[in-house]
Amino acid sequence: MRPDIPASESHFASRHASCWKLSIEHRREGKMDWDIVLEINQPIWETLLRGTAIFWMLFLIFRLILRRDSGSVNISDVLLIVIISEAIQQPMAGDIKSLLEGLLLVGTLVFWNMLVDWICFRYPRIQKYLEPPPLLLIRDGTILREGLRREMITMADLLSKLREQGVDDPSKVKRAYMEPNGNVSVIPMEQ
Repeated sequence: MRPDIPASESHFASRHASCWKLSIEHRREGKMDWDIVLEINQPIWETLLRGTAIFWMLFLIFRLILRRDSGSVNISDVLLIVIISEAIQQPMAGDIKSLLEGLLLVGTLVFWNMLVDWICFRYPRIQKYLEPPPLLLIRDGTILREGLRREMITMADLLSKLREQGVDDPSKVKRAYMEPNGNVSVIPMEQ
């Protein structure tokens, strides 16, 4: 044992080195090394804490800061998601090397997502804090540019969303709202 490495780290390093050698030998022989696949390498509480922290950080970013889009995903949205997922992968996973720890981490993220959805369903008063209210975009045939500016919706995007609803002219719209899910709902003028 090296004197400059604490005993616990030295044991950890030597154990993983021997597991690595066994893993290489098992691969050569075509065998599955279940000890390595199911081994817990970091404390379970740390995996749960990392998953919880990352979930709530992403929740705040996507539900409260970025809030919504115009109901579509463009290339910059995909790029943002890929970059965020790459940036948080290592801090979230920590020293996870086994399938069991990965499943525990995924289970933690799914748990928080389901809990937030259940809370919003069960307690509608809380939902108004977790999801934005509908945003008025058109009132009595007049386009409200402040709403477009707030959500960075171009006139072309708005007109496209109106055409999807069967409306070819904004002056024929009594109310148009951007819903929390990014879709645009349209109430036509009475004829």
